[in-house]
Amino acid sequence: MFGIEDMAWYVEIGLNVLMALLTLLGAMWVSGLVKRQIVRLSHKYKELDDTLFLFLASLAKYVILAVAAVFVLARFGIQTTSLIALLGAAGLAIGLALQGTLSNLAAGVMLLGFRPFKIGDFVDVGGHTGTVKAIALFTTEIATVDNIQIIIPNGDIWASSIRNYSYYDRRRCDLVIGVAYDSDLKKAEEAIFKVIRADPRSLQDPEPFVAVTNLGDSSVDFSLRVWVEKADYAALKFALLRGIKEEFDRQGIDIPFPTSILISAQG
Repeated sequence: MFGIEDMAWYVEIGLNVLMALLTLLGAMWVSGLVKRQIVRLSHKYKELDDTLFLFLASLAKYVILAVAAVFVLARFGIQTTSLIALLGAAGLAIGLALQGTLSNLAAGVMLLGFRPFKIGDFVDVGGHTGTVKAIALFTTEIATVDNIQIIIPNGDIWASSIRNYSYYDRRRCDLVIGVAYDSDLKKAEEAIFKVIRADPRSLQDPEPFVAVTNLGDSSVDFSLRVWVEKADYAALKFALLRGIKEEFDRQGIDIPFPTSILISAQG
């Protein structure tokens, strides 16, 4: 027979279901709102990567939904304390199993947040040199100068030094040129300056530097330091090497090569 106690039970169940639905709907609305607000920040801070905001937005959404699910379970009288402890233990076990992966994830967040380099930069990272093609949460893709794809775990990049050749607008081209010991050093210096000044890619501020910096085994070494726009670095370096060799040939300045004397012992 349907009694008052049965009616109260059904009413309680109905209220719990209603509250559960309202909680889930509210959590979905709040999580969506939070996600949109985080994504909107990516348009405000142009220096930060959109991938980072999308990841944080998704993470915030699922955290809110998970908290709402715990409240719903508690509403139906399910003991959530042991469930939370179980989830925590499972999370710890998964975290230990995926320690390397999570390390790469954390490093990816740091790379996307602090932006030590961006797509298109020429860098030396994780023991590899090349042009950055993609930056993801777990890995970074670069292409070497001979167009080989290399995928580097972000943990390896963040744990080592990062050399970004594209960060500054200007670079300094350093060269060492050796001349024979019997050469006219003043003449050689003027010949080097002539080649440098003849190339419009050589910047005059700061002024080019040319000086004798070493007395080698078979040569007197000149050090050259010429500032150049980063886009012209390689072209200027190759042009200076060729131009100095041709100018030396025209002026009769010798570039020596190492020699060795073999002494044979006769017993």
